[in-house]
Amino acid sequence: MTEPLRWGILGTGNIAHTFANDLQYIDEGVVTAVGSRSQSSADAFGQKFGATLCFDSYEALVECDQVDVIYVATPHPLHFAHAMLALDHDKPVLVEKAFTMNAAEARELVATARAKSLFLMEAMWTRFLPHVAAVRTLIQGGAIGEIVTVEADHGQWFEPDPTSRIFDRELGAGALLDLGVYPVSFASMVLGAPDRLSALVDPVVDGVDGQTSMLLGYANGAHAVLTCTLRAASANRACITGTTARIEIDGVFYAPSAFTLISRDGAEQRYDFPRQGRGLYYQAQEVARCLGEGRAESDVMSLDESIAIMATMDRVLEHLYDSTS
Repeated sequence: MTEPLRWGILGTGNIAHTFANDLQYIDEGVVTAVGSRSQSSADAFGQKFGATLCFDSYEALVECDQVDVIYVATPHPLHFAHAMLALDHDKPVLVEKAFTMNAAEARELVATARAKSLFLMEAMWTRFLPHVAAVRTLIQGGAIGEIVTVEADHGQWFEPDPTSRIFDRELGAGALLDLGVYPVSFASMVLGAPDRLSALVDPVVDGVDGQTSMLLGYANGAHAVLTCTLRAASANRACITGTTARIEIDGVFYAPSAFTLISRDGAEQRYDFPRQGRGLYYQAQEVARCLGEGRAESDVMSLDESIAIMATMDRVLEHLYDSTS
């Protein structure tokens, strides 16, 4: 695109701050407007990131004709409503992950975007990081042979606090939607949607998953072994093992990182990448690329795949509800 995209930031929480800060590293986008539930929050955000249009409602933000694209940065129980609000006002949308609360919401969002020929994408920023793009290139080039196993974990320690969003079921609490979406999406990128699934889910409070382990099976015989937890800071590594080699991604695998390609005979090749910011600007560049080419969705993070990821997590959470019924 010849001019930078004018971003409207819907929400002023931590991830909104990170995304807005990362836009400074690219020429393809700029923070133009922000919408919040309060004028004071919008004004503070605008002052920090140079947004000249600060609104005390999300409706005013999506109605603004000086905004090219909306970034939905609210908690995931609100993603569906806020993304739909933007689509209803004919705005392209980047929606934070997890994309929605469930596959049914995801399907409705996607159907709406496609019916209106509007761009929509899940903000799975990991997908666009240089080390992850390099991993895809190696796999597609046959560098590790036929994939046998994918392993990934995401664990963080959270102070138990019933007032925190992470422990409040009404606000989409739990390990899977906040943390587990990363390993599930990673396995999806490598292997697609599973045809078999089992899970062990332990609640941290009633109806909220505190630790989840997943075993996904695929038609070609490959397995994905994935874990997430709110109870401890884990290694946050990922490994893709093939018949001729494996790729070991350093922790934290879902953020800007590096990896080692290790052949079956033990020979190692190291892959390192330059880093700046937190790495969220790569997805903003993808949005700019797609809109500049007239694309309504990304072929790197497709809408059909976002639906499939939500469907997989729906199946995992059935184990939680079974254990608490």
